[in-house]
Amino acid sequence: MYRVYGDMLSGNCYKIKLLLRFLSIEHEWRHVDILAKETHSPEFIAINSNAKIPVLKINDAEYLSESNAILNYLAEGSVYLPASGLARARVLQWQFFEQYSHEPYIAVARFINKFLGLPADREQEYQSKQADGHKALAIMERQLGDTRFLIGDSPSIADISLYAYTHVADEGGFCLNEYPHIVSWCSYIEALPNYVSMARENA
Repeated sequence: MYRVYGDMLSGNCYKIKLLLRFLSIEHEWRHVDILAKETHSPEFIAINSNAKIPVLKINDAEYLSESNAILNYLAEGSVYLPASGLARARVLQWQFFEQYSHEPYIAVARFINKFLGLPADREQEYQSKQADGHKALAIMERQLGDTRFLIGDSPSIADISLYAYTHVADEGGFCLNEYPHIVSWCSYIEALPNYVSMARENA
């Protein structure tokens, strides 16, 4: 059985939980408290020297880190990952977009506001994330005006990658009411069988 080391309130970890639930894959969830610096313990460093969650334990000898790498590994052979060609490349395109043009702004703003309480010494950094966060949302909005999901009519791990932080973007100061296609897209994902909401639990 797979074991996931993560925190359900982290979008990068929540991605993994969503796919596992969508695919009905049995797993154990091991909560890791990053604010308590549990990722810096010798035990955790032994499984991921980069000291970050999530980490997927595949077996006693194999561990995999980086959320989108884990999604690609778990989705192999499923309907959530095209087998090859341009469709598969489109999934990767959106996942790279998520890591480089979306997460650094929307997720970081959320962390500063929700988990740190928007301290005065980070307010300028928080404000600096807003413009590029809205730019990322606008790009998604344009795509979702043309397609139900990010690469067509069916959900993929591209959607899971971007849904995780997008659906809680308001916690970083981004009002999704400005993006009606994104709001509809979120509702489509939330209607999928076995959907689970973001929560701190060992579900």
